[in-house]
Amino acid sequence: MKHWLTSLIAAASLLLSGCASVMQSNVTAFHAWPADSAGKSFAFAPATEQQGQLEYDAYAQLIRRQLLGLGLKEASEPQAAQLNVTFRYGMTTEQVVETRPAYDPYFYGPGPGWGRFGPYGFYGPFGPAYDPFWYGGPLQSTSYPVFLRRLQIGIANAADGKQLYDVVVDSDGRQAGLAAAMPYMVRAAFQDFPGPSGVTRHISIKIDKDGGYAAPPGAAAPAASAPAPAR
Repeated sequence: MKHWLTSLIAAASLLLSGCASVMQSNVTAFHAWPADSAGKSFAFAPATEQQGQLEYDAYAQLIRRQLLGLGLKEASEPQAAQLNVTFRYGMTTEQVVETRPAYDPYFYGPGPGWGRFGPYGFYGPFGPAYDPFWYGGPLQSTSYPVFLRRLQIGIANAADGKQLYDVVVDSDGRQAGLAAAMPYMVRAAFQDFPGPSGVTRHISIKIDKDGGYAAPPGAAAPAASAPAPAR
């Protein structure tokens, strides 16, 4: 797990620079989506602990835009909906330790070429690059937190509870920004909907220059833009 996470963070570190332009997520969906779903009505079915939460309402608005863009319509009353929509979200922290070679002043001396074996070292003034595995040089470790974000969305028949679409979106970053990342995670959840079933896809979504939320085709644009994700 540590090795996998370290590799993932090494790749994701490119997104932490000032030129970061994409949000990356791993998306896995299982579905039995009916071909005649266009025009069906939906309603959100929050869990007891989610009712009345402002954060839940904000994320529901993001999902609502995607569903409307897919040709669904929101029911006037939850009891009249043909589809029930549920979702959960959260974030955990993983401490990552990164180890890398450290400069060895004892080996190299106070200036270029000054080493343990004379003024130019064992190999002369154009000796080989430092290799910690060859020379057994020192290593230094750096520890930092990584925030693992997850979003799960389910769509089911209201009449019998049969699951039609269930998707999990995972993303990570070195800054705790669930709210800022959520617009892009929601978009990833519905990318190429319904997509292949039971296949994990790595999806990259361009971050809007103004941090805004790009609505899907056919959906109304939002009244206000969401902040860019802090990665």
